[in-house]
Amino acid sequence: MTLIRIGGLAVLTCAATYLVGVALLVTVLAPLSYGTADIDPVAVVAFIDARPGLLIAWNGAIYVLNGLALVILVVALSEAQADATPGWAAVTRGFGLVWATLVLGAGMLANVAVERAAHLYPADPASAADIWATLHAVELGLGGGNEIAGGVWIGSVSLAALIGRTLARPVVVLGLLTGAAGLTTVVQPLGDAAGAVFGLGAIAWFVAVGATLIASGGRARDGDVA
Repeated sequence: MTLIRIGGLAVLTCAATYLVGVALLVTVLAPLSYGTADIDPVAVVAFIDARPGLLIAWNGAIYVLNGLALVILVVALSEAQADATPGWAAVTRGFGLVWATLVLGAGMLANVAVERAAHLYPADPASAADIWATLHAVELGLGGGNEIAGGVWIGSVSLAALIGRTLARPVVVLGLLTGAAGLTTVVQPLGDAAGAVFGLGAIAWFVAVGATLIASGGRARDGDVA
């Protein structure tokens, strides 16, 4: 199996982790206002005390598993675009690995926040809420609260694909729009809405790119790992 085809499986894994994240966000975590500026730390730590494993698993999926799959995807896409746009392929690899690092870091920090809150809550719920809120703020700064790195990477990959014609035009347009939405998450009044657009756009883009990589994997220039 070629690295390109493995990258196709990795990007579908990314899509699946986003779907899991969205599903829990709009159902189980919705009463906590999770993922919004109105999140309630007191309610979150009470939820952690009642169901600590759920947030650990959720963070593991949307951050850790996603970040590991991203590393494979970034390298595979860089290889796939290297012939047509070697310079851009190197640039996108750099941006993508930075994003994957931030995602992994945010996930590890998010799980530390859950573990610390679970430890403190029985004796001091207020302190548990305070420390969770502090660590959660750092997590958001790494990438959970904005999508700058992801927007730059998806946008740059799509731009490289437009120049080198390595992805279909609709996929390129979707990627450019998704990347723009990611960058817009830093605009305060639009942050939550832009984040939702980025997440949904990224899912569709991941699926489209995955289909492309899997279909073209047998024709990869190199990277055969079998």
